[in-house]
Amino acid sequence: MTDLPADLPAESTSDATVTARTPWHTGLRRFRRHPLALASVVFLLLVIVAAVFARPIAGFDPNAIDLLHAREAPSGTHWLGTDPTGRDVFSRLLHAARVSLGVGLAAAALAVILGAVLGSLAGLLGRWVDGVVMRLADIFMSFPVVIVIVVIAGMLGPSVPTMIIAIGVFQWPVCGRIVRGVTLSLREQEYLLAARAAGAASGWLMFRHVIPAALPPISVAATFATAQAIGLEATFSFLGLGVQPPTASWGNMLTDAQSLTVIAGQPWLWLSPGIAVALTVLAVNFIGDGLRDAVDPRQT
Repeated sequence: MTDLPADLPAESTSDATVTARTPWHTGLRRFRRHPLALASVVFLLLVIVAAVFARPIAGFDPNAIDLLHAREAPSGTHWLGTDPTGRDVFSRLLHAARVSLGVGLAAAALAVILGAVLGSLAGLLGRWVDGVVMRLADIFMSFPVVIVIVVIAGMLGPSVPTMIIAIGVFQWPVCGRIVRGVTLSLREQEYLLAARAAGAASGWLMFRHVIPAALPPISVAATFATAQAIGLEATFSFLGLGVQPPTASWGNMLTDAQSLTVIAGQPWLWLSPGIAVALTVLAVNFIGDGLRDAVDPRQT
């Protein structure tokens, strides 16, 4: 019986090392070296769980009015106190997370879809299509989003769908420019030229090769778009142009902070939604930083 080759364990070890160093494993290893990003993932998961199970966790109806217990300070019964109509602030805070996160994710998804499609078309087709798409991107980026949404809300009335569409439409140029840059770098690659020579349509090339190749930078752009959308939702709802009462959102919960009496004497009405917005936006931005480091080829 012959002995096994002495170099077999080394080859097995080498194979295991190669297997472990796939792009996904490398990116995950880089992401794990970003402690703030890891903590942010845990925080967002907790926020999502709290939003999904808001009613059993809070124990109160977010819209139940109880004037006998209006403006109560935080206590064992009402952990974050009550608002001017006696509604439980903690319950409204958890239910508001559904709305604020939903608006942020929906607006970011719309921006990413528009940017990916238009950016890849601009890069693949070039010529006048590229010029038109890039000029549109310049036009959308030149308008102040807040003023545009104020005008749209004034004409169509404030609503959640209007806000989502407006935020998503005015955020797509960032993702579009990223995808266009990736497309231009891929357009002259041999496998794409061979696919074109074989008769592949631009749409097939876009969804089969270009957009998958652009997914890492798109994911980074999507996180920052989500953070910006959450902040914009809070701004517009605070101004009365977004989520309308009695539906709770972090933005319209801050409306009571317009009163100096509330700011000075009843901080529980505005501190909790303000901190929720700030921490959530920071968490999403930290996750974006971690993803950026994970997909950066210059990182080791």
